[in-house]
Amino acid sequence: MWLANVVALCLLAVAITSADKQLLADRSASLAMNLYQNMAKEKGLENILISPVVVASSLGLVALGGKASTASQVKTVLSADKVKDEQLHAGLAELLTDVSNSTARNVTWKISNRLYGPSSVNFADAFVQTSKKHYNYEHSKINFRDKRSAVKSINEWASKSTDGKLPEVTKDVDKTDGAMIVNAMFFKPHWDQQFHHKMVDNRGFLVSRSYTVSVPMMHRTGIYGFHEDTKNSLYVLSMPLAHKMSSMIFIMPYHVEPLERLEKLLSRKQLDTWLSSLQEKAVAISLPKVSLEVSHNLQKHLGELGLTEAVDKTKADLSNISGKKDLYLSNVFHASAFEWDTEGNAVDTSIYGSDKMKNPKLFYADHPFIFLVKDNKTNSILFIGRLVRPKGDKMRDEL
Repeated sequence: MWLANVVALCLLAVAITSADKQLLADRSASLAMNLYQNMAKEKGLENILISPVVVASSLGLVALGGKASTASQVKTVLSADKVKDEQLHAGLAELLTDVSNSTARNVTWKISNRLYGPSSVNFADAFVQTSKKHYNYEHSKINFRDKRSAVKSINEWASKSTDGKLPEVTKDVDKTDGAMIVNAMFFKPHWDQQFHHKMVDNRGFLVSRSYTVSVPMMHRTGIYGFHEDTKNSLYVLSMPLAHKMSSMIFIMPYHVEPLERLEKLLSRKQLDTWLSSLQEKAVAISLPKVSLEVSHNLQKHLGELGLTEAVDKTKADLSNISGKKDLYLSNVFHASAFEWDTEGNAVDTSIYGSDKMKNPKLFYADHPFIFLVKDNKTNSILFIGRLVRPKGDKMRDEL
């Protein structure tokens, strides 16, 4: 009887955590849209790349380090006001562990997180242990009296933790008197069906109507989820990643144009509408074979989404971090290297020559588009971004 009760309690705990994980997956997807929309307004910003589930776990860390209204405000930003603290941390931890399981998902996803504090701070043992347990955070003191050396140290750590894929998080740090969160990531999807590595050639990518860069373009034709939104003049393409546990979603206007129009359309509801309209069709796909290295300081953007206390030196109560009310959140560096190439599972050749492959739709990604990596089990958004300017040499104008 005693053993049966223990087993029942354990199963109940798992069920509760899984329910919290699903709730927080949904909340992080909403956060994704809000954060992306806020960042897209920033003039001069070209490529965007954020991992909402990693941002949510960073917010969880702030809640862990905060007290009173500073902590409760984090829950409001996550739309998780009614979730108890322990369930919040356990749910976020389970969500991130699940969706970033590289072995199960057959993707490469390295995530390293570090909390930097001024050299005067002493991290409380309880906070260090709990933040490692739930969020796998490292902790480090940093002396900004020699700013150049401090910035170099941060960049070296990020580069090492991503096997050199992310050489730089930042060139400078404006506010050096608070706590600093740094996320350093490298993500590389593995397609459910590979592109042929010999079918790669250099093509023009139209950054704008008057500016074109040369990029390697890879090509393949297969059966994919596809939707043409004729009302809004755009295409939606869904490409499963290996093991089909997640998919890459591409949203691209018919022609080269600033993405502002699409971004105004983008919302949870609209995304669900597009995804529910996908139909399995033959699609001839041409995608840039690119790598992106993008770093954002999210402190301002999170403040604009409602995280006003933790980022305010005069109001922040992050006393769980050090035992003193002597810290505020001065920077949230969120840096990712992301690359996609031809690699994937072997191609299913049985469909070639079948009626299914007749008259394929064309998805030719030679101009700016929005992309997402979506988890197919929890519907959480693992990444959301836009490709506006890939790396490449400017092509000469044709006479």
